[in-house]
Amino acid sequence: MSSPITGSGNLGVEVVDPGAVSSATQHEHPDSSKGLEKTIVKSWKAPIGYAVFALIALLLFVILGRDGLSTFTLSGDNDLIQLPDVVVVARPTGLIVTVLLVVIAIVGFLLVRVNRRVPLWLTAVLGVLFLFGFLAWADAGASLPIQVAGLLVGSVSLSVPLIFGALGGVISERVGVVNVAIEGQLLAGAFMAAVVTSVTGLPVLGLITAAIAGALVSFVLAAFAIKYLVDQVIVGVVLNVLVIGLTNFLFSQVLSKNAEILNSPVRFDRINIPLLSEIPLIGPTLFRQTIIVYLMYIAVAVVFFALFHTKWGLRVRAVGEHPQAADTVGINVNGTRFWNVMLAGAITGLGGAYFTLGSVGAFNKEMTAGAGYIALAAVIFGQWDPIRATLAALLFGFATNLQSSLGIIGSPVPSEFMLMLPYVLTIFAVAGLVGRSRGPAASGKPYIKS
Repeated sequence: MSSPITGSGNLGVEVVDPGAVSSATQHEHPDSSKGLEKTIVKSWKAPIGYAVFALIALLLFVILGRDGLSTFTLSGDNDLIQLPDVVVVARPTGLIVTVLLVVIAIVGFLLVRVNRRVPLWLTAVLGVLFLFGFLAWADAGASLPIQVAGLLVGSVSLSVPLIFGALGGVISERVGVVNVAIEGQLLAGAFMAAVVTSVTGLPVLGLITAAIAGALVSFVLAAFAIKYLVDQVIVGVVLNVLVIGLTNFLFSQVLSKNAEILNSPVRFDRINIPLLSEIPLIGPTLFRQTIIVYLMYIAVAVVFFALFHTKWGLRVRAVGEHPQAADTVGINVNGTRFWNVMLAGAITGLGGAYFTLGSVGAFNKEMTAGAGYIALAAVIFGQWDPIRATLAALLFGFATNLQSSLGIIGSPVPSEFMLMLPYVLTIFAVAGLVGRSRGPAASGKPYIKS
């Protein structure tokens, strides 16, 4: 049996898709396909999910439809270019959206029936349509309009820690280690950033310290999971509990008693990018942010490029998919895992710094509020891809911000349900709304050199 990883020496590692090998073999030898049966596994998760959203739309937008006008404000008072408000009639808008969602659900079922993959863009279109119909339904007859620009800005702000955590989770799992300790890495980064910045008055130094704190938490994870072969999920959960308990103790006994000295961090100022910051909707959302957000943009691009277009990324993926084969071509499997898990922790720690240096300010007990677990769900929802995981994190951030926006306009949706929305969305994501998800083959499996 040929190895799925081929090459010469340490630098010539290549990950080959077994399906691609099979296709190439049949192309070179047409007769070799005789006697082979092609197994097709259909996944109905996506079309069933589409149907559920279509039924919800039918219930809310048609059966329980509301009369009145819904107003969407696209520009803020300080925007250079002012866009006109968009006003729609709620009930007919809901009816049109419902019909379109039913059509998308039917298309999804037909695609799966003929053994074709449901494209990701179809899910995105369904989500945008459902959201538009829901906002029109919720705002019908309300005295306040939907502030679209504010909704987007708030969503990006809430997504920043999730994106950093998701990037750390992608790197860690791609190299073969399940990183359940994202929550602890975020919290450690937030704590150290607050303390160091408060003492020194230098937010840049706090940002660096946050990365170091996240890397130290990952060091413990790597040491127990890789060297001592302890179950990775258990180690991650224990680390989360340990960091929560430690930061709570230090907050109560040290920070709260010396708040002016130890818990008054200097936050980063917002930096407006010339010209780009004046683009309607996009400018206020993406280009009127702090340095941490701009670092996030760079981190997403660098991780994506490095993971799929460099020798480092090739080795990382090789170790996460087939460590035995990677070992045969000279890659130090456990060493690669160890250092990349620490790198993942450092990236996640930067996300923790955003809580105290970019948005909230002073450190509070358990201020991450489960963001690490949602970031882990974004990794799965994004199918272990940096770009898709980033989009999933943005979706979760949007869902979190939506609850406060609807509360301001006086939505008929109970506030308790809106508080549940991000976590309900997380369950849908992990359950496989986008179809089949297969993580790295060796993720969570310790490697023992034979």
